[in-house]
Amino acid sequence: CLYLVFSQPEMKHLFFKVMGLFLSYLAWGFGISLARSRSWRMREFDSKTVPIVFIGLWEPFYFQKFNISGSIAELLMHSKINSSWVISDEIWCGQDLMLLANFMMSAVLIFGSVALSVSWIKAPYPGFLQLHYNTAAFFLLLSCSCTMITVSWNFTVEFYGETILDFPITFSIKREMLTKKCFSYMFPLGITTTILSLLSATMFSCETCPLKQWTLVKPLAVANYDKPQDPALALPTSL
Repeated sequence: CLYLVFSQPEMKHLFFKVMGLFLSYLAWGFGISLARSRSWRMREFDSKTVPIVFIGLWEPFYFQKFNISGSIAELLMHSKINSSWVISDEIWCGQDLMLLANFMMSAVLIFGSVALSVSWIKAPYPGFLQLHYNTAAFFLLLSCSCTMITVSWNFTVEFYGETILDFPITFSIKREMLTKKCFSYMFPLGITTTILSLLSATMFSCETCPLKQWTLVKPLAVANYDKPQDPALALPTSL
């Protein structure tokens, strides 16, 4: 099947267009998961009531143990990261960068979907398609840059640097009770999202090459068609 696809130029271009848009949707879904996840940081504490806390960009959640009528009950608790927290720079910037990355991915989906629709109906608008594919590739590069900066910064500060992130005074545990920092899936997921965005941007950029050739060949073909023919080479109209 792949041989048949790549042996035909039209099928080859269609494959790259569809795969580029599919990878964009996949990267967009991973980006939404990154922004919504509350596992950017996983920390274990020396506490019998709250042994582990999961911290996201906007809110943490944890399981807290309560003594209810002599029996221990474990309830899921969550709160918002607000002004009562000591918020570090990587969290502040991470919020803005992930919002920007997802906004640009939404623009990529719009430009990519419109370009694929125009290509599907074989409309003769190479300049229009070239503009949309270049814009989608540009936004993809910006989006993957924001994602990579966010996950790398948080990972580096958490495991190899110092962070000023601290809990509110009324929180159930204190920062000094920290015993272990756990590795989460956020960094691998961020790397995967970046790779998918780069692949999609590459496929969109490859689609602009035949469009550039088309924009150069078409005016030349029209000029040759309108050019008056040499009378000596003209076919006789009658015998």
